[in-house]
Amino acid sequence: MTTTPPAAVHLAQLNIAKLRHPLDDPRVAPFVEMLDPVNAAADGAPGFVWRLVEEGAPDATALRPAGDDVIVNLSVWESQDALWDFAYRSGHLEVMRRRREWFERHVEAHLVLWWVPAGHLPTVDEALERLADLREHGPSPRAFTFASSYSATEAAPHLPETQPVPAGDTAGL
Repeated sequence: MTTTPPAAVHLAQLNIAKLRHPLDDPRVAPFVEMLDPVNAAADGAPGFVWRLVEEGAPDATALRPAGDDVIVNLSVWESQDALWDFAYRSGHLEVMRRRREWFERHVEAHLVLWWVPAGHLPTVDEALERLADLREHGPSPRAFTFASSYSATEAAPHLPETQPVPAGDTAGL
């Protein structure tokens, strides 16, 4: 699998999770307690570029663009390998192992990957559209998964237009 793209592109990812209980429920407390350390680990991980956070908050858990009981995680990485290493070879794996305690089992795609031009920060709407594309049409160079990935070269015709973001203005994107 060729996963290292040319330097001119990065990998965007969205994953969503439907909560079993509200975030302030004691049954979800272990997940909430892991948020800050896992997010800090992501921020410092090799290949990390950006993650969605709510303005004035350390994370995006209060944003609910996919439903009142659905949390979203949207980030950008330098390569598919960098994202894979963080997701499956770091402390994040412990959260993954315990996800059934806090989240409903997925009945349809909940993770989508897509290539973006370096410097482009995807919006939540863009990310949700890519997830909808994956759910409706299956994996393609526009929207794929780790198990069915496409190279940046294959995705080139589907890259979004770069939308410059003012320095320091990345909250809420």
